[in-house]
Amino acid sequence: MNTRTLARQYWVAIRAMLVFTVVLGIAYTALITGIGQLAAPAQANGSPVRVDGKTVGSSLIGQSFTDKKGNALPEWFQSRPSAAGDGYDATASSASNYGPENADLIKAVEDRKAAIAKLDGVSPSSVPADAVTASASGLDPHISPEYALLQVDRVATVRGLPAASVKKLVESTIQGRDAGYLGEKTVNVLELNIALATLKG
Repeated sequence: MNTRTLARQYWVAIRAMLVFTVVLGIAYTALITGIGQLAAPAQANGSPVRVDGKTVGSSLIGQSFTDKKGNALPEWFQSRPSAAGDGYDATASSASNYGPENADLIKAVEDRKAAIAKLDGVSPSSVPADAVTASASGLDPHISPEYALLQVDRVATVRGLPAASVKKLVESTIQGRDAGYLGEKTVNVLELNIALATLKG
């Protein structure tokens, strides 16, 4: 193969790379970003949740309501456990990958169950599964209505609110199944706690 033929092939390859970079790397990305901003701007921007103009989180990413030592703050509804990094680390989404017979998982579940039972003053047998197990992503922002309702008396007592008012607030934030039949009913913990902060006794 002579030098002229080789140079021509390189030039064709370079032009193809430039064209595909512009079309797929720039134009396609700009098109999809534009469609996202027009059709669903909140979702495209990460579904931020704002309070008084300040972003306090995302409705799609869970967060913990604990102190610096990891202890539950009793005045807030608690999220489910997280295996993402040190807990709800959005840069380390993951599960523990422990199987149901793993000794470490069994111990963690029993320890969590005992801690929740003590915190909320309930029987360990009444603690729902999502309260003691992490989600597959470790970032699930939701808990079951059962777990939210389990926490009502504790939150109401700490805040000096009527338990009936707190229970009504929880029931008002229960989200139905997707498309009416997919998955289970859920409660978004961040949105519930934001509503709780405005609840007056």
